[in-house]
Amino acid sequence: MKALYLPSLILSWTLAAASTTSAQHIDHQDHGTMHATAIMPTEPGDASFAAISEIVKILAQDPDTDWERVDIDALRVHLVDMTQLILGASVETAEISNGLRMTVSRSDRPGEAVSRMVPAHGPVLASETGWLSTVVSNERSITWTVTDPEADDVSQIRSLGFFGLMATGDHHREHHLAIAQGDSVH
Repeated sequence: MKALYLPSLILSWTLAAASTTSAQHIDHQDHGTMHATAIMPTEPGDASFAAISEIVKILAQDPDTDWERVDIDALRVHLVDMTQLILGASVETAEISNGLRMTVSRSDRPGEAVSRMVPAHGPVLASETGWLSTVVSNERSITWTVTDPEADDVSQIRSLGFFGLMATGDHHREHHLAIAQGDSVH
């Protein structure tokens, strides 16, 4: 029993000494803040939980938040759609002149997410990039074609593929806040 206790005690002393030594070299910052920051996790959970947590904090700090309109459940549904799309979408791609054609299955839960997200994202992608983005739906699939009329960004479009193109743009955070505020859903 002593053999197990002694190495644990030595490890504890070593970690405490290293922590004290590191703290002495931090330009005399507020030690209370430094200590709290050093022991607090930076993420409040998985990505979806963290996104909701961040939005709740923003809404709570905004005195103009209309709590009668706030819809965190709608944001959660959208975040689940994002996860379903990323983890489960079935995509076939084909290189075409100046871009890429992607055919995405609309079956099962990932297909439901695709049906909501791709038609909404296609026009936003076009407005943010200048690329042509066309979405055509039928009962079984969605065909999304993205091309660059100038042919300068063809390699980028093809390399991004379906998932990279879905993640392209800086509108997602604003979109999530709007959903939570009850202003925008797919």
